[in-house]
Amino acid sequence: MNLTQRRGKNRIRKEQAIRSLFFVVALASISALGFIMYFLFVEGLPIFSKVTIKDFVFGRYWYPTSQPPDFGIFPLIIASLAVTGLSAAISIPLGVLTALYLAEAAAPRVRQWVKPVVELLAALPSVVIGFFGMVVVAPFLQELLDIPTGLNLFNGALMLAFMSVPTICSISEDAIYSVPVELKEASLALGATHWETIARVLLPASLSGICTAVILGMSRAIGETMVVLMVTGGAAMIPESIFDPVRPMPSSIAAEMAEAPFRGDHYHALFATGIVLFIFTLLFNLLADHVSHRYKQTGAATL
Repeated sequence: MNLTQRRGKNRIRKEQAIRSLFFVVALASISALGFIMYFLFVEGLPIFSKVTIKDFVFGRYWYPTSQPPDFGIFPLIIASLAVTGLSAAISIPLGVLTALYLAEAAAPRVRQWVKPVVELLAALPSVVIGFFGMVVVAPFLQELLDIPTGLNLFNGALMLAFMSVPTICSISEDAIYSVPVELKEASLALGATHWETIARVLLPASLSGICTAVILGMSRAIGETMVVLMVTGGAAMIPESIFDPVRPMPSSIAAEMAEAPFRGDHYHALFATGIVLFIFTLLFNLLADHVSHRYKQTGAATL
């Protein structure tokens, strides 16, 4: 065997070792998710021997310590969807428009100041944002709007929007910057204005990246615990307005797990709530991934 053949075999062995290492790392991530799912279902499914799935999901009363207990999480589901939806309505336009401003309109000196400030929000611990919403925003809303309490759905959505904006803004800005400069220059050369170029070239070309930014931002919002625990009011009821107190699923799990008897009905009901939250998050990510790929194909076809 000559030197060239030995080097070729050594190179093949190294490539196989690297491939095996990557496979083990990927398998570890999938295994961790599998163990979490297994643990959730093992601890959550026993509650359905005491209450039907229909009564659990669509029941309107959550009183796990009453006699007899009520394990209806429909108000918790509505609260989670309402808080996440309202926060998305606030954070998506704010994050994407801020990214467009930083990428296309801001002067270099302004961008050097604004971008670090926006990204600084991502470094704030959620408990600090929750404390700000509880101590500063809640009294302000209560006095300004003359409502019974400032700890409500709107306050929670506002704080979640603050948490999501840095992620949406940073990734959207990177997606806009990744659009080839030649496309922008060609549009301008054909007579389009700057804003027409943004609307008809830059946004369609970067829409897949913007969708990814929205996915990551909303994924953080839908599973956030500390902020919604502190500022949404903690009332397990179906809200009639955005200024009613609510209790999303993550805050209910966090608030009650410590006091639930181990392996009791309350304990299993909280894990079953975690199963529902996991399913909602999974469906949201699958839907968002589908939308992202569709817009990627649409953007490519448009260009």
